[in-house]
Amino acid sequence: MKNDIQDRADIEMMVNTFYGKVRESIVLGYIFDNVAQVNWESHLPRMYSFWASVLLDEQSYSGNTMHKHLELNKITSLTNVEFSEWLLLFNQTVSELFEGDKADEAKVRATNIARLMFHKINTA
Repeated sequence: MKNDIQDRADIEMMVNTFYGKVRESIVLGYIFDNVAQVNWESHLPRMYSFWASVLLDEQSYSGNTMHKHLELNKITSLTNVEFSEWLLLFNQTVSELFEGDKADEAKVRATNIARLMFHKINTA
């Protein structure tokens, strides 16, 4: 039996594993590394704070993820293909590492985030 997501160390493991998959993805990797040119040293800690805020009520994240994705969409089209791949990799990562209420919540929250971003990008 796997443990549930319990603390920031679990969040960091989830985020690191997930973005490792993203960077290897033929659908998403180039967007992060070549188009957005993500600075991973600063991006990963922001994502730790984002998911710790979402799942652990840590309240350590500040930023506007929607704005960044809207701007990115102006450079490269973010379609259902990219959002579906993102969600697939996220759910795979969570399922590989964890099980329990917080793991389930992470998947639901990720689904809602992906749907909202896709909707806003396509109605902007």
